[in-house]
Amino acid sequence: MNYGEFMAALRQHGLKHVYLLTGEENYYIEKAEKKLLSQLFPGGSREMQDALQRHDGDMDLDGLIGMMESAPFFADKNVVLVKNTRLFKEKKGGAKEAKAAKKGKSYAEKQEERLLAVIANMPDYSYIIFETPEKADKRRKLYKAVLAAGSVLEAEPVRAWTIGDWLQGKLRELGKELDSEAYTYFMGAVGMMQQISLGYLDKQFEKLALYTENRRITKAELLQVFSSIPEVSGFSMLDAISAHDMKKALTLLSRQLADGVYPVLLLGLLVRHVRQLWQAKILMAGGIRGRQLGGPMELNPFIAEKLGRASQTFAEGVLEQAMLDLADADYYLKTGRAGTEVLENIVIRLCQK
Repeated sequence: MNYGEFMAALRQHGLKHVYLLTGEENYYIEKAEKKLLSQLFPGGSREMQDALQRHDGDMDLDGLIGMMESAPFFADKNVVLVKNTRLFKEKKGGAKEAKAAKKGKSYAEKQEERLLAVIANMPDYSYIIFETPEKADKRRKLYKAVLAAGSVLEAEPVRAWTIGDWLQGKLRELGKELDSEAYTYFMGAVGMMQQISLGYLDKQFEKLALYTENRRITKAELLQVFSSIPEVSGFSMLDAISAHDMKKALTLLSRQLADGVYPVLLLGLLVRHVRQLWQAKILMAGGIRGRQLGGPMELNPFIAEKLGRASQTFAEGVLEQAMLDLADADYYLKTGRAGTEVLENIVIRLCQK
């Protein structure tokens, strides 16, 4: 289950004795771990000291089973937290690996059977939380045992087109909401990010909540906090290009260069924007319009629709030539044969109606 489903199940059904937190989105794994430990130890860190056994990485299964079955001495429960485990990793390897493992296979199987038996019948006082940054192999017996006896969080990386759930949850937590302009701006800026760091965005929204006392956050307030992010400040420039506002686009380009933004990063933003405009234009010519563009473009439908409208103001030949110019600019910038004027020339040609 995803993070929202996991937390809802925890609220509705209470604690289980076995958990697996798996996936690449460490933000969700950390939040789930924090929530589980807060419910297991309502008394706080002092209570946790007496009952929590932490282990990083894998250990001998007999040792792990011993930790799980250990009766608590100074607390009413025994909690084992195993971080960065590889027990749920997909098994790969051919005959060579199988032959190498054959010698100890019987003992390893017995260990695993014991572990599966303990997971299926956990002592009333014992709890275990497995964590792995890798995607768990659902075919493994251990995964199936945890799923049957406990609960599994699948923390998949958040993409631009799926960030809406996180955003709404964060705004509810802060007691805030974005006005329509701020929402459009944020979703567009996030859509430009090659990699989304929820931990970083979380901190920025915490700052934003302190910055404004109003429940509704405006675009201007959003920019006060987020404008230092290259993708966010770059989005304003691309928005100006889409509107064919040459003066504003060049001003924003110059401002970013003056702030020390690496020209090749700005080049990458331009390449992505022109490619998306061209893609939207082709899709619309094929009959895909409005928010339906979101699927094939892998963008938030609201942003895809906006790109679709903007694409209709550009001739296909202009976009094709811009891609060629950007390829040349990439070569000239990286070889030192030209300066940032190549970016200015491309912005000017794109803004011409």
